[in-house]
Amino acid sequence: MKIIAKDILNNAVASIMKILLAEYAMGIGMGGTLLLEGKAMISTLTNSFTNLGHDVTYLTSESRLKCGNAVISDESTFMEKLEETANESDAALVIGPDELLGDLTYIIEGNTTNLGCSSESARLCADKLACTEILKAKSVPVPEIMDMDTGNKCVVKPRFGCASEGVRLTSAAKNHGENEDEEYIATEYVEGEHLSAGMICGQNFLPLSLNKQLIEIKENNGETIFDYKGNQVPYRTDFEDEIFITAKKTVEALGCNGYVGIDFVYVDKPYVIDVNPRPTTAIFGLVKTLECEIGDLLLMNMFGELPESVELKGECSFTKDDIEDII
Repeated sequence: MKIIAKDILNNAVASIMKILLAEYAMGIGMGGTLLLEGKAMISTLTNSFTNLGHDVTYLTSESRLKCGNAVISDESTFMEKLEETANESDAALVIGPDELLGDLTYIIEGNTTNLGCSSESARLCADKLACTEILKAKSVPVPEIMDMDTGNKCVVKPRFGCASEGVRLTSAAKNHGENEDEEYIATEYVEGEHLSAGMICGQNFLPLSLNKQLIEIKENNGETIFDYKGNQVPYRTDFEDEIFITAKKTVEALGCNGYVGIDFVYVDKPYVIDVNPRPTTAIFGLVKTLECEIGDLLLMNMFGELPESVELKGECSFTKDDIEDII
């Protein structure tokens, strides 16, 4: 049985709350892997908040979860339903694509208590160019931005994009002339261990787990494609503390709040590759090992009442293909 730390919560949080959870792919009925990952994240959070006794509502176009109250939405009504349901809730958390998360969060902020990053922080993290420049100015290790005219091998990725979507190792000049320099950024290729770190931050900083990313690297028409497949949660290593020191500097520089996932490549030191100002798919494995409720920690974070550390028991490895059979 998981530990519920209600005894240190503010009385308002310890009472039953109406909590809204919304994930864009699930709310509009987007198909494929994105829907499965979205459903896994919302199912994980819904289960946790329900275990704590809270009244949970979630937006969905079709999928039903084992617990919680479904509010039906689709692509044309998602924003409207998000605003309406948020207005009737005590707190909310929204998950969405980088380029939309700021706008979705702005709706939450205007109607209820936001459990996640601010809309301003979400927009900043979504812009990989601006994010990289800020972190570099704060002496956080990041891959160098490269000129797209050089023709050198580099990592080309969407300036706004999720996970490994559209990320490839190629010659930047190969795509120059397609206006990709306006939509994409090129960075130096840092070769090392692909990792991610999950944390909760705000007034305080709480490391949750360091994870090993399962990345498939494949060749396609002379380009190297990186495809995220899943996670090993947690990943035990001697440089875990070093990772979380860098993670703390990162979220402070970007003004993050709530659950944040950061992608790293570790060589001689941890390089920040991507900052996700929201729950990530790794949360699905995290809760299998976390000895307390993730929902409890998110609510405690509202009042700066986070514990100094959490306990993880065992290990959970999963791939995206596993999710449909498990949730």
